Amino acid sequence: MTQKNTLKLFEDKRVRTVWDNEKEKWYLSIIDVVEILTDSPNPRKYWSVLKTRLKKEGSQLATNCSQLKLQSSDGKFYKTDVADVEQLFRLIQSIPSPTAEPFKMWLAQIALERQDEIEDPEQGIDRMLEYYHRKGYSTNWIN
Repeated sequence: MTQKNTLKLFEDKRVRTVWDNEKEKWYLSIIDVVEILTDSPNPRKYWSVLKTRLKKEGSQLATNCSQLKLQSSDGKFYKTDVADVEQLFRLIQSIPSPTAEPFKMWLAQIALERQDEIEDPEQGIDRMLEYYHRKGYSTNWIN
């Protein structure tokens, strides 16, 4: 599996992501998403309890989630529960949150951008150039 680890931001909160070239899918860290949606001080515990509840209800969502190595805040890579965009939309429905609707719109935008980049790779290059300019890098460094 060819993967590309990246970091996305939703309202200044990080979401660790992995792009799988073979499956042409984004996988996002469930813990990061739970943290954004719940503002929980312990998103891992929230996800653990939610997984148990979903399994008792007969949902296959928690069972079908994968684990991939994502970089942690300490710089090391650990296996982390991840879900693709479709699975995340189902997960969001299970979490009562006022942040859910803006987050769904953000997810849809990420998916659309990636689809556009697949169809026209120049758009991805342009988006990356714009990103580095916003971050304050010089044009010389970017080139």
